[in-house]
Amino acid sequence: MTDLRPVLRVLGILLLMFGGTMAVPAISSLWLDDGVFGVYPLTMGITWACGLVLWWMARHEQRELQARHGIMLVAFVWMVFPLFAALPLYLGFERIDRALSWQHAYFEAVSGLTTTGSTVLNHVDTLPVSLNIWRTFLQWMGGMGILILAVAILPMIGMGGSQLFRAEAAGPVKDTKLTPRMAETAKGLWGVYGLFSVLCALAYWMAGMTPLDAVMVMFTTVSLGGLTPHDASFAYFNSPLIEGICTVFMLLASCNFALYFVAIRKRNAWVLYRQPEFRATIGTLLGGGLLVAALLWFKGVYGPLESLRMGVFHTVSVATTTGYAAVDFGLWPPFAPVFMLLLSGVATSAGSTGGGIKMIRMLLLLKQTRREMRRLVHPNAVQPVTVGGMAVDERVLFSVLAFMLVYCATIAVLTMALLFTDMDLQNALGAVLASVNCAGVGWGDLGPSNNFAGLTSFQLSVTTLGMLMGRLEILSFLALLTPAFWRR
Repeated sequence: MTDLRPVLRVLGILLLMFGGTMAVPAISSLWLDDGVFGVYPLTMGITWACGLVLWWMARHEQRELQARHGIMLVAFVWMVFPLFAALPLYLGFERIDRALSWQHAYFEAVSGLTTTGSTVLNHVDTLPVSLNIWRTFLQWMGGMGILILAVAILPMIGMGGSQLFRAEAAGPVKDTKLTPRMAETAKGLWGVYGLFSVLCALAYWMAGMTPLDAVMVMFTTVSLGGLTPHDASFAYFNSPLIEGICTVFMLLASCNFALYFVAIRKRNAWVLYRQPEFRATIGTLLGGGLLVAALLWFKGVYGPLESLRMGVFHTVSVATTTGYAAVDFGLWPPFAPVFMLLLSGVATSAGSTGGGIKMIRMLLLLKQTRREMRRLVHPNAVQPVTVGGMAVDERVLFSVLAFMLVYCATIAVLTMALLFTDMDLQNALGAVLASVNCAGVGWGDLGPSNNFAGLTSFQLSVTTLGMLMGRLEILSFLALLTPAFWRR
């Protein structure tokens, strides 16, 4: 317990801050008079009280936090915050006399904060508006939280931003401080994220959405979350223009926000194109979209223009781990939904709001594979793996290989856990990929026309664990379970 005090102190402060964010749905509920305003002061009070208790317990703690404390803090944030985020949903449903178990409320909160986008709620169009605002706002905070935890909070507790970039990325950005002070960097990333958010909301509004819809859908677009205030998702709007705007902002959000920050500071957009991961991410998403569009046209599902519209929008949506749907793409030729969900594991960049293993890891794996093939022919040649013209440290390659091994093992174990409950293979694998990749939409019974409401308690527990492991990058989560981690 003594070793936890530094973590509890910071966690208490973060909970106090998190409680304040509940003012957003509270104000909207009061303004719109949707009948659930009383829920929010109560949940804010509970959150503040718990945060104050944690801070008070460790208020005299002066020790600096070490790297292991950083891992603990990040894990606690993603596991504990949903407990409080679920309170407005649980109590709000009680207020409107609709059944929602605590496990379902926690699942919905985890899905929101991890920007997964899976849901167990039906008839969301009929919910009080403030509850939909809270669901979507959770995703916006989750997307922002990833960046801020990575670049602002962790450096304050002993894990430098450069160390974190080294764990997930390669190239010039990861070895160079974006600004002399990490706080300035955090403000810059806040600024980029906020700029994209404002532009996205305005674009939706000008394209025909109501102001409330524009804001709520913006929350889940720039965060690559995918929740919407409508059961029909993007089919509710049925607008090629809105889908086009959404595609643009999903593409932007799938790339490294640090690169945008550098490009804006240097006033040079060429910085983006010079990065191999940026090119690979955009190329994969657009190339994949064109491939699916060509398949739909070739198979006679749609005409040429409609195939282009549906193929590109849905491929970018699923591959970026967003999960919007304008049609039930589960009814398309089987190649398309399988291909799109598999892309969700690799098609977003490190430093973005997306999930999955990240494009940079896939690039490193491909380059490492090519090097091993060359070594078969030239065993004595010196052949370093390079990205962006710079050699990649062997430790980074070993880290990537270890991550991929654990990622595949996680997919296998969680899938087997669902198969143990007699779920069929298609649904089990789709549910696990949707959860671990934070993609939100699976196959079959968990495809775009359905949700996770029909899962059993155990199955929901497995998918909730998958979402948490996916957002925590798996290795950090598993490190908490090792005896060595807790040994003094």
